[in-house]
Amino acid sequence: MIRRFRQLFIQAKAHQGFRRYAANTSWMFAEQILRMVVGLLVGVWVARYLGPSQFGVFSYVVAFAALFSSIAKLGLDSIVVRDLVREPDQRNVYMGTAFRLKLAGSVVMLGAIGTAMEFTSSDITTKLYIFIIASGAVFQSFEVVDFYFQSKVLSKFVSICKLIQLFTSSLIKIYLIYIGSDLFWFVMVSLMDQITLAITLYLAYRYQKIGKFLKNFDGNVAKKLLGDSWPLLLSSFVIIIYMRIDQIMIKEILGEKEVGIYSAAVRLSEAWYFVPVIITNSLLPAILNAKKISEAMYYQRIQRLYTLMVWMAIGVALPITFLSEWVVQILYGPAFAEAGLVLAINMWTGVFVYFGSAWSKWMLIENNMKMAALFQINAMIFNVFLNIILIPKFGICGAAFSTLIAASIGHTILPLFIKSQRIALKMFAMAIFPIYIFKLNKNEIKN
Repeated sequence: MIRRFRQLFIQAKAHQGFRRYAANTSWMFAEQILRMVVGLLVGVWVARYLGPSQFGVFSYVVAFAALFSSIAKLGLDSIVVRDLVREPDQRNVYMGTAFRLKLAGSVVMLGAIGTAMEFTSSDITTKLYIFIIASGAVFQSFEVVDFYFQSKVLSKFVSICKLIQLFTSSLIKIYLIYIGSDLFWFVMVSLMDQITLAITLYLAYRYQKIGKFLKNFDGNVAKKLLGDSWPLLLSSFVIIIYMRIDQIMIKEILGEKEVGIYSAAVRLSEAWYFVPVIITNSLLPAILNAKKISEAMYYQRIQRLYTLMVWMAIGVALPITFLSEWVVQILYGPAFAEAGLVLAINMWTGVFVYFGSAWSKWMLIENNMKMAALFQINAMIFNVFLNIILIPKFGICGAAFSTLIAASIGHTILPLFIKSQRIALKMFAMAIFPIYIFKLNKNEIKN
């Protein structure tokens, strides 16, 4: 296996675009590693300062706001990147149209949250915190600048913007801990993070001196974007529910303290989820170009990406499984001790998250996002159903098992029932066994 990976690396290095994609990926990795280290350390400090109960309230309001965040994004992220790669001369039209659509989506999102909060048992203070954090979605419209830099494989500028946001936010949080501030000010920092990132992204785009996009809008382009993105919108909405509903249900069934303990484990396990996002986003243009050359090269690159994703996830999950309780005790302290077992379980969900990141790009390229949405909906239903059964019986560990089981079903059981997706299951098996005891035949690739 080691020899095989070495061969893959040598072949990739020989490719003329390797250095460009490697440099782009390196910037994103550097930024995310710093974000993981600094954000994790400061986040742990904040959690220890607030304690399980107050940290549970903070985690709950973030999770509740996140349930509706897909409305603001409208599923446009990968669609806009794809179209900017295909039609770079229409840059300002696509960016301006996407900006207006995302801005409208954020307003609809705030309305939806305001309505939904009326059906919760939360007090007025908690509802205020939810609205403050959710209002940051208005400033996420400037993510269209990020899409442009992704399409040009120039993530250096986005990484710099995010690092400015990270260090500004971290310093403020440390100061708030030092002066003994209450939870309200930590909530306000979450809003300020979105404002800071929006300003720096826009300044980075203006620095390029390539024109303005804010005044551009095309109704036909908007219809096209929304027509292509609605399956992604549905899929992202389902994914967010799938990833965050456990925290909402834990709060309603067990209480705020349990949410805080569970969220501590979730933050540690999800700290690694930036890796598949960076790799797949960075390599998307290369995979699109391979498809133009030949189907064989196209599927070869996808399979290599699958293999890389799966084994990176296993490589992270395996040691943490045995060190989880020690890690939690060192970072969070005795008050969060119950999070150790939850962390060990959640780490194995990452194997399916990593594979799913690559699989979703394949679905995007094949314009088959309806199928992706169907899979995610089924996984979400399984997760909610299992939460109802397992949380009352096994507490927060039941929620962790529910997420793991639902994730595994989505990528191993469901593809058996859909002919066009059986190739994905076979490629998943090939990813787990990189010695290629399985082979894709020409008919499978063609179909």
